[in-house]
Amino acid sequence: MKTRFETFSGLSVAVITPFKHGQVDYKTLQDQIEFQVAAGTTAVVPVGTTGESPTLSFDEHERVLHAVVEAAHGKIKVIAGSGANSTQEALHLTQFARKVGADAALVVTPYYNKPTQEGLFQHYKLIAESVDIPICLYNIPGRCARNIEPETIIRLSQFPNIGMVKESTGSMDQASSIIANTDLTVLSGDDSLTLPLLALGAKGVVSVVGNIIPQDMVALCNAFAEGNIGKAQEWHYKTYTLCRNMLSLSTNPIPIKTAMKMLGRDTGELRLPMTPLTETEEQQLRKTLEDYGLFT
Repeated sequence: MKTRFETFSGLSVAVITPFKHGQVDYKTLQDQIEFQVAAGTTAVVPVGTTGESPTLSFDEHERVLHAVVEAAHGKIKVIAGSGANSTQEALHLTQFARKVGADAALVVTPYYNKPTQEGLFQHYKLIAESVDIPICLYNIPGRCARNIEPETIIRLSQFPNIGMVKESTGSMDQASSIIANTDLTVLSGDDSLTLPLLALGAKGVVSVVGNIIPQDMVALCNAFAEGNIGKAQEWHYKTYTLCRNMLSLSTNPIPIKTAMKMLGRDTGELRLPMTPLTETEEQQLRKTLEDYGLFT
């Protein structure tokens, strides 16, 4: 079934925001983008949940977006995290993403406010009518305390530039309702649910583990797209174990940043209120990475 903005199909990676001595490390950030380009990733997604956007200042948020767009430079798509719990802030960030050349904007459900469904509709309506950029709704009730109900997403699909949904509810029924009743491109927001959602009609994933195993997540998506279900299942069960054992250790992005530190690709530095893994958890993570074959 044809959906909107299918050029964003496949693997998008929710990239971390690297820190060094408390400041954003822009050189390492550029290296992360080059790593994803080399892997054949469709798009990078900066300053989302994995990018610790709640702990960035407004100025840092904009500078990171600009830096990622510059590093991508037409080599890879950029879906800019531009959501906020203030509609005006979300609008400003989405306008900024458009201005600096991002290919799309990922706009998370307004958190903490717990708006009504009508409030959610009006929030996204204002942004969609104000900014000429493809918009991906980011529905993650576990973080935001509010679900964008399927009926609201169906209403929002009337706006041509609202073309994607990052589906992080964990509900196959919700995903099925969206896919059955709209032409929106659904992207899995949970690595371990990528294959089940592809089977329902989703087109890809916005991945956390793609920070360290992008080639494997690309292989999973490609196998399914080519109709090789057996191979897609093999990749699912291989990556599922890594996702389960790593991401269950602590709140994202703590485990993935720690893993990248172990692999020599980041300092692993976090900002409060994010705190490091315990020594026992680090040992468990190291074994998980070893079992997957990531240490050579």
